[in-house]
Amino acid sequence: MNLLLIAHGTRRPGGVAMIADLAERVGAVVNRPLRVAFVDVLGPSPAQVLRSLPPGPAIAVPAFLSSGYHVRTDIPAHIAESARPDVTVTAALGPSPEIVRIIIDGLLESGWCPGDSVVLAAAGTSDPHAQRDLRATAAMLSAALDSPTQLAYAATGTPRVADAVAALRARGARRVVVASYLLADGLFQDRLNASGADIVTPPLDRHPGIVALIARRVRQAGIPVAA
Repeated sequence: MNLLLIAHGTRRPGGVAMIADLAERVGAVVNRPLRVAFVDVLGPSPAQVLRSLPPGPAIAVPAFLSSGYHVRTDIPAHIAESARPDVTVTAALGPSPEIVRIIIDGLLESGWCPGDSVVLAAAGTSDPHAQRDLRATAAMLSAALDSPTQLAYAATGTPRVADAVAALRARGARRVVVASYLLADGLFQDRLNASGADIVTPPLDRHPGIVALIARRVRQAGIPVAA
C-alpha cells in the first residue's frame, strides 16, 4: 500500500522541512513510508508523486484543516491527472474533536488562562465549504473553553487577525491570545506573531496528536495501525 501526505506548500524551507518531518513521524507509527506532495507554491505535485509510486493501491491524506478548494477540487484533479484508479483520499484533518483538543493543548502550554480572549487564527479562504468548517472548529473550541472564540484570518477573509486583536482590546480585553490554526510555520504564522496579541500559539504540526490523527485517517482507510 502506497501512502501519500498532501500539503499546501510554502516557500519557507523550514515549513517544507516540518511537513517532511511530520510525514516521517507518521510513517514510524504506521510502519510504512509516506511520500509528500504539495498542491501549491512548490512541487512535487500529487499527480507527479502518484505516477512515481509502485503499482498498487494508494491512500492520500490531505494535510489540511478544512475541506476547501484544494481538498475538494485540486486533489481530485491531480488524482485524475495521475491516471491511477486505485487512490483513496481520506477526510481532511479538520474540523474534528481531535483538532480542538490539540488547539487547547497549545493554548494551555503557551500560558492561556480562563478569562483570556481567544482568537482562532486560520489562513483564510473564499471557499464556502472551508468557511463552514472553520466556523465549526471555532464553535467547538468556544464550547470547550466555555468562552467566546473570535475567528479571524491571516490572509483571505475578514476580520484579519491583527484587526480582531485590536477590536478585542478596544472592548476591554485584559489579555488576547491567538490560537494558531495553521499546520506549519511560514508567512501566515509570521502574521500571527505580529498581530499584537499577548500570546500566540505555535503551528499544530509539532503536537503528537497530529501524528495520531493522520495515523487514524490511514487506519480508517484500510491499513491496520497499532493504537
